[in-house]
Amino acid sequence: MLTILIVDDDPHIRELLRFYLQRDGYKTIEAGDGKEALDILEEEKIHLALVDIMMPHVNGYELCKDIRSYYDIPVMMITAKGEITDKEMAYDAGTDDYIVKPFEPKEVLFRIKALLRRFQMINEDKIHIGHIVINRHNYEVEIGNKAMVLPLKEFELLAQLANYPNRLFTREQLIDLVWGHDFTGSDRTVDVHIKRLRERFSSEEHGFTIKTVRGLGYKLEQTK
Repeated sequence: MLTILIVDDDPHIRELLRFYLQRDGYKTIEAGDGKEALDILEEEKIHLALVDIMMPHVNGYELCKDIRSYYDIPVMMITAKGEITDKEMAYDAGTDDYIVKPFEPKEVLFRIKALLRRFQMINEDKIHIGHIVINRHNYEVEIGNKAMVLPLKEFELLAQLANYPNRLFTREQLIDLVWGHDFTGSDRTVDVHIKRLRERFSSEEHGFTIKTVRGLGYKLEQTK
C-alpha cells in the first residue's frame, strides 16, 4: 500500500485529505509542520508528500527543498497562496505540482495518481493473489510457469481490485482509477470488463473471485 505524507498546520485540512485518501486506498501519515515532516521522512517509507507552504518551524518551500535533496518522491503543494510569484517559488523549490485552496478533493486524487505514475510507483510491486501473480512491470499475469497477457484495461482493473482485496469499489471509483477522470463513456464499461475477467479466471483454478455488491460495486476476494 502506498503511503502519503500530509503536511499542514490546519487539522481540518489534514482530516479532509485523510478521509479521501484512505477511502481511495492510500495509507496516510500526518505532520503539523515541516520539522515534524522531516522527522517522519527519516523513519517511514513515504511515496508522496502533500505540503502546505505557510507552516511554523520549517515552511513548505524549505521542506520541499529538503525532500528534493534527500528523497526521490513526488511533492504536491496545497496552499492558499495563489499568486504567480508564489507558484514560481514553489517550483523553484522543487515541487512537482501545485494546487490552490480551496480545492476539490477529487482533483487532488487524480493529480496524485498522475504523479505516482510519473514516478513509476504504482507499478513497482508484484501483486500476489490466489494462485496468480500480477506483474505491473511487464503487464503480465503469471500463472505457475505461464504468463498471460490481458487487454490493458482488463489488466489495470484486475490489478486495482487485487491490490486491495475485500475492499469495495464503486463503478465511479473504478472509472476514475482505471479509465481516468476524463472518460466520457458509460459506467457499464466496468460491468463488461468484470464479465470478461470472470470468464478468464475461476475461483477453483485461480483462487479468487470478483463479487458484485448489489447497487454498490465490486470487490475481489481470495478463496484459497
